[in-house]
Amino acid sequence: MIILSIISLALSVYSFILLARVLMTWFPNVDPSHPVVRFLYEATEPVLAPVRQLLPPMAGLDLSPVVVLVAISLIRTLILRV
Repeated sequence: MIILSIISLALSVYSFILLARVLMTWFPNVDPSHPVVRFLYEATEPVLAPVRQLLPPMAGLDLSPVVVLVAISLIRTLILRV
């Protein structure tokens, strides 16, 4: 049971990292070489890139973070019900 709690916590932390990356896109003057920005990109891009390739273009919007956040939420719900 403790392992499931740890996995759930890790998924929550990853959700916040993903949310930070999404919020970062709202600020066009963010320095892409800043260590925090690089960390957010490197931590999320391996998950977002495959989802982005599966989704069709939607009027210039990148919906891959939404899909990943919904998937994380579903996984956490399943984990917490066990």
